[in-house]
Amino acid sequence: MIAVTAMVRIEQIEAAINVWRERRPTPETPNACPTLCAEARALADVYALMIYRKDAAIDASILTTAQTAALQDAHVQLT
Repeated sequence: MIAVTAMVRIEQIEAAINVWRERRPTPETPNACPTLCAEARALADVYALMIYRKDAAIDASILTTAQTAALQDAHVQLT
């Protein structure tokens, strides 16, 4: 039997990061250090690795629980 797994495209990761940045923007207080929320940070790790490796897509099964949740909660559909 062949197992079918979902693939996640780099565009989906980027879109989810942008959703989280819009939902939970960086605080705009004087002298504040720009930071990403936890969901965007979780996705930024895999996004950076995909850029470094020049991956257009990755197998969804390698994502951590936090990364999968961040994608799903951003309403990004896995293909």
